Amino acid sequence: MHIDINGLISQYGYLALLIGCIAEGETFTLLGGVAAHEGLLRFSGVVIAAMLGGIVGDQILFYVGRRFGTRILRRFKKQEDRLVRANRLIRRKPSLFVIGVRFMYGFRIIGPIIIGASHLRPMKFFLLNVLGAFIWSLIFVSLGYFAGEMITPWLHKLDQHLKHLLWLIAAIVFAWVVRFFFRRWNHKRTD
Repeated sequence: MHIDINGLISQYGYLALLIGCIAEGETFTLLGGVAAHEGLLRFSGVVIAAMLGGIVGDQILFYVGRRFGTRILRRFKKQEDRLVRANRLIRRKPSLFVIGVRFMYGFRIIGPIIIGASHLRPMKFFLLNVLGAFIWSLIFVSLGYFAGEMITPWLHKLDQHLKHLLWLIAAIVFAWVVRFFFRRWNHKRTD
């Protein structure tokens, strides 16, 4: 049985990208950019799917923060100084923090929860979240697209069977990375 990876990407790529960006994001947007470079997906569609996934994920976390944020944040005793600084920045420059939280290492998941717990108005968060998601998706999809310039000529030279093996290895590595970050996030959450 022959599996057409390119056909699967073309058929389910936008949905996979949207779902992936709800939870994690950067890896999916970069891969979506490479797929756009290859002509498997449209660049604008990749940006929109990544943007929607980012918006949905952060909106969910924002409302979790509004409802349970205080209880969740109490569990981060070791990070109390960072949380105090983040809350200060949210009060002084909420626009900067909401838009920038996507780009802050270590704040991708917890950032929207902190913002929700700070009681920033939901409509203000939503509008800033949309703007931040657009900027974020455009940057990362573009990076993936231009990385495709370097990666795809090399991929095209590989034998077709080796290319499928490479995709399989990439999928396994990707699943392992997602599992690693999910476990790490779960571990931090229980601390």
